[in-house]
Amino acid sequence: MTATTPQATELGKRGRLIRGDIQGLRAIAVASVVLYHAGVPFLNGGYVGVDIFFVISGFLITSHLWDRLRLTGKIGFADFYAKRARRILPASFVVVIATIIASLIFIPPQQFSGMFIAAAATLLYVPNMLFAAQGSDYLADTAPSPFQQYWSLGVEEQFYLLWPLALVLAYILTKRHPKRLVFVIAALVVISFVACVALTEWRQPIAFYTLPARAWELGVGALAALVIHRLSLSPLVSALMGWIGLAGLVLSLFLLNETTVFPGFAAALPVVATALVILAGGRDPDAGAGKILGYRPMQFIGLISYSIYLVHWPLLTIPRLATLSDEGLPLWAGLLLAGLAVPLGWLLFRFIEQPLRNPPFLTAKRPRRTLVGVLVVTLVLVTAIGGAFAVNLSRPLSSAQSIAASEPSLNPSGTSFVPSNVQPALRDALEDNASVYGTACHLTEIQTHFEPCAFGNTSSDFTVVVFGDSHAAQWFPALQQIAEDRNIRFESYSKSRCPSATIDKTYQNLPYAACDEWRDAVIDHILSSNVDMVILSNFTSSAGEKTQFVDQSRPTEEVWAEGITTTLKRLSTVPDVVVMEDTPHQLKSPLDCLSMNLDSALNCATPVDEAINEAIVDAETAATREGGGRYVSLNDYFCDSEVCPVLLGNVIVYRDKHHITKTFSLAMRGALESALFPVSSP
Repeated sequence: MTATTPQATELGKRGRLIRGDIQGLRAIAVASVVLYHAGVPFLNGGYVGVDIFFVISGFLITSHLWDRLRLTGKIGFADFYAKRARRILPASFVVVIATIIASLIFIPPQQFSGMFIAAAATLLYVPNMLFAAQGSDYLADTAPSPFQQYWSLGVEEQFYLLWPLALVLAYILTKRHPKRLVFVIAALVVISFVACVALTEWRQPIAFYTLPARAWELGVGALAALVIHRLSLSPLVSALMGWIGLAGLVLSLFLLNETTVFPGFAAALPVVATALVILAGGRDPDAGAGKILGYRPMQFIGLISYSIYLVHWPLLTIPRLATLSDEGLPLWAGLLLAGLAVPLGWLLFRFIEQPLRNPPFLTAKRPRRTLVGVLVVTLVLVTAIGGAFAVNLSRPLSSAQSIAASEPSLNPSGTSFVPSNVQPALRDALEDNASVYGTACHLTEIQTHFEPCAFGNTSSDFTVVVFGDSHAAQWFPALQQIAEDRNIRFESYSKSRCPSATIDKTYQNLPYAACDEWRDAVIDHILSSNVDMVILSNFTSSAGEKTQFVDQSRPTEEVWAEGITTTLKRLSTVPDVVVMEDTPHQLKSPLDCLSMNLDSALNCATPVDEAINEAIVDAETAATREGGGRYVSLNDYFCDSEVCPVLLGNVIVYRDKHHITKTFSLAMRGALESALFPVSSP
């Protein structure tokens, strides 16, 4: 294959040069994202393809706006927005509709409501805000939305909405002085970058998904557009700059990974590298690195990159959601679906994106026709989604049979169907959570403050403390009831992802200092108080995930046991320290699985040997004995000799893969009380 020559580079309808190197950058961007999502090994930083797109968009949009501003002194907002709408919305709308239909056919009914909400947010141009509010982890999400790829489109749409006005205001404030304008835009880029770094440290999902933290990436492209014609680069310097930029992109793809704190400082590498390639091509788009970027296959992929990007995500995600798999698709399946995204992307480009970009029935009229048409289509689709959402809420998520309520029992048999009197209702089970959440007694990952939290008879001379992560919080409903019934003082201290075992963990790929600080504060409080019993309850299944530990050189059960021993020694003056065996861990999302197996609920049960990590249980048991504690297990109430069901009697046991529902916690009150107070009561 030969590179596209400057003379052969495509021209737009109005004579605007479509640079071959930028089309090549688009090809790299979309290929890296698609292959990353397909699970290609070693391409760990493929997600930076979105950052490449951001820089390109900032460059092209600002080039267009700046040309009009310089030549006419104005932008023509209506015309600009109409062109943007015709460029991006038709293909977007088609994929939204197709994704809804495919989701209704294949994904678990339990996820329909969330799917409709994400679809509506996409049509209203705020999907990124929704995912930021939900705290979605793009790099590690095990149950992603089929609309999650639209987050980047949301960022760009919001940028397109605000940037023309911001550019005009900056142009006026700088008294139409180009150099001053560059400094103003550079200042905005710096402010956004600082915000990005700060938000990445504080609330990574906000930094990842929202425009204020991502605007600097588009702003770097904007700066390139403002300075590119002022640069006077020799052929050698230009070529060197292009090759350095291309090398930076390659490094980004292979050096960054899911453990990288992103976006933050790390995003600067692909962003600056993309800008270098764009600036290098200002003199000759087909020289240097442009020779590679100009190959015809890359030009073809770059041309249809937007459509490929839209279709690839539901192709890869919906099968994964349908199989309830956290592991992702097999590589062969991922590659097959990724390959299918190319012909589907071409069809979308050929019959939707390209024809509706400049249709005569719209371009021959004022921009108002396009904008009104977009508004009407949006309202119709959002209204239809709202109606479908309401219908979905009215559909029963249970079988027609009921079952008598019963108390938890040893070696239980799971219920084989979802009864009509199921508790909590399947739709409500995800939110059937302990009331301690949202109080100062349970802290999020970033919170460090500590304050005493007491329940039951707060003046009692017998005090019980539960201490641990969210798996301590899940026992709060039962423990609070026990405290009230037995007239004792009950204190609850829990923090997300922070065990009471003294272990150095990580959070967002950094040392989890907030956990260490909080754990020390709780232990100091216990030692300075007249506490009679401390219950240590933690998510020990996470001990099998080495990436959560700072020390990854030793077997995880060894690290975990050492952490338990250390905490027990620190609490050696407490008369009774109880270490609770963790609850079984389900392999499939229980609620999703039940919604797909209303008449065959036992299909959702997990084998005992996979639900319980025996190596960690053995290590924890030995550590508890060595540290002078008392080991308590209630798992015989969760499992029989073979499986751990997700539905016992008419009660849903789990609200997710490893947290029990508030309803089941309360049902276990008697069993828990007998285990904690086997002989005498306080």
